[in-house]
Amino acid sequence: MKDITVLLLDYPDKKTLQTAINALKKIKHRIKSVGIVHQPKVNVQTLKGFEESIWTTAIQGHDTGTVLNEALKRIQSTYVLFLKDREYLSPSLEPPTLHLKHGQSVMTHVRSVRNIRIREPFFVKTETLRENKFLTSSQLPFKEALLPYWLYATDEKLVFAREDTCVQTLNKSNSKDRFEKGRLLQKLEVTVPNQQPPTLSILIPCFNMDDYVGKAIASCFFQPTQPDQLFVIDDGSDDQSLIEIEKWRGISGMEVISKENEGKARSLNEALRHVKTDFVMELDADDWLDPNALSIIKHKIQQLPANTSLLYGNFRKWKQRDDGNILYKTIAKGRPVRTRKQLLAYHFPLGPRIYRTKDLQAAGGFPVVSFADGRLYEDVSILLELIIHTRFSYQNFTVYNIREHEKSITKQHQGKWHAFKEHLSDRPSLHR
Repeated sequence: MKDITVLLLDYPDKKTLQTAINALKKIKHRIKSVGIVHQPKVNVQTLKGFEESIWTTAIQGHDTGTVLNEALKRIQSTYVLFLKDREYLSPSLEPPTLHLKHGQSVMTHVRSVRNIRIREPFFVKTETLRENKFLTSSQLPFKEALLPYWLYATDEKLVFAREDTCVQTLNKSNSKDRFEKGRLLQKLEVTVPNQQPPTLSILIPCFNMDDYVGKAIASCFFQPTQPDQLFVIDDGSDDQSLIEIEKWRGISGMEVISKENEGKARSLNEALRHVKTDFVMELDADDWLDPNALSIIKHKIQQLPANTSLLYGNFRKWKQRDDGNILYKTIAKGRPVRTRKQLLAYHFPLGPRIYRTKDLQAAGGFPVVSFADGRLYEDVSILLELIIHTRFSYQNFTVYNIREHEKSITKQHQGKWHAFKEHLSDRPSLHR
């Protein structure tokens, strides 16, 4: 019985596609069709094998998730089998094992990157795929997260986890970039005990970040530990940012604030008025969190002394590429800061910044200074106030991802940092 549609996702060239198609012969008796979901530049003509069953669709705007959701409306087979990139069916795969028992809807296999094992959907009921849609490119941190994130959002009771080898990879890459992405995806598998207080809010201020704000929001919810409150503040964007934000409205604990453009400090203060949690964290709209970030942060803030107003750590840096994906760069390690002078000499923005709410509110929120009408360096301004009477705690942990791209505020205003420090030079006690 022909009950399987094979989907070949995002293969780099005709050679790897042909290898994948050749390996399908062992399950030919069950294949209803073969769908090739490809980048526009990839040649998918004159492939040999399954000529009468092959259909193709190009990935527009680097958005594989949207293409898949549309394709699934047309698929008429009972099951879908996924292969991607350079994968092909393993010669050791026994065709009779492509079977799901009663109550099962998803069969997974394990993909390895060096010593990292990542579960991905392999053989899935078409009905389940239609009911649980794939995230779009505007919601995923990087394209390799498409299948693991779909699996994370699926009820584990429906999943049968295979441990044997289902697929092999042609010319497997173990680059540093692939390894770092694998480490992040592996964190989706982490289970944590129920978290105890203190409570934690996240503030996401957004101005004209429609390409990225959905990724930031998604990263807050793809967590075993959920934020107690999440505020997304659209600061008068004139792109599609608010539309992307509104897609998430209605999720428990999330509030959307839409206001006229007044700058980041005023946006954060607008949300701060509604915060009811013990701690509050900033997340820029073009950045995102690791899948276990909130579990780690909550564990650390439980241990903070009462006179500590701020917890911070390290950043993981990524370079935005023109093809829509990102490239891993480095870990920017933090260091302890005890004085205002040390703070102003810090070689990159201090963070991620997790504030004790009562200290932040006691300082009057984020200062709206006269420099640039309070639209820049609100983080430095509040830290300069807090460090006078409270302590900061640097801890060596990395859960926050920074995206380097041309639209970022940091990129656009790099040259203004020295002018800002000169603006502060006449403030009292600056060099304590």
